[in-house]
Amino acid sequence: MIKLIALGKIKDKHLKALIDDYQKRINRYHKLTVIELKDETISDNDSREHIIDKEGDKILKEINDDEFVIALDLAGKKMDSLQFAAFIDRQLIIKPHLTFVIGGSLGLSDKVIKRADYRFSLSDLTFLHQMTRLIILEQVYRAFKILNNETYHK
Repeated sequence: MIKLIALGKIKDKHLKALIDDYQKRINRYHKLTVIELKDETISDNDSREHIIDKEGDKILKEINDDEFVIALDLAGKKMDSLQFAAFIDRQLIIKPHLTFVIGGSLGLSDKVIKRADYRFSLSDLTFLHQMTRLIILEQVYRAFKILNNETYHK
């Protein structure tokens, strides 16, 4: 099973439609579950660290011990789509519960980073966390197309 844990609600209906489409596409190859958690409201009373910690606690409650956790993190390792497909294939054989984690707008807590088995970066660019959800789902779909020797536009 593949699980995606993400903070924040997708508000843009066009982006939501694209995300839903990739979820359906991936489910043809492998069971995918998306868990959308409410992000914390940023206020002057709470420190950045406190907000990140509260969000991190929410994320950790959704992760089981048997899951291979991949934190999407700017400081993580980068790979191209072929390498990513091989990585997904290998990890699903070793540990069939793969979980991707996308933090909120302030990032991921140290607790989540520590729990992660792998830190993965999509790019040196910074994306809105809502867009990150679409990008990682598209890359997971692309990985399954590659692994199944099926054509997909480049």
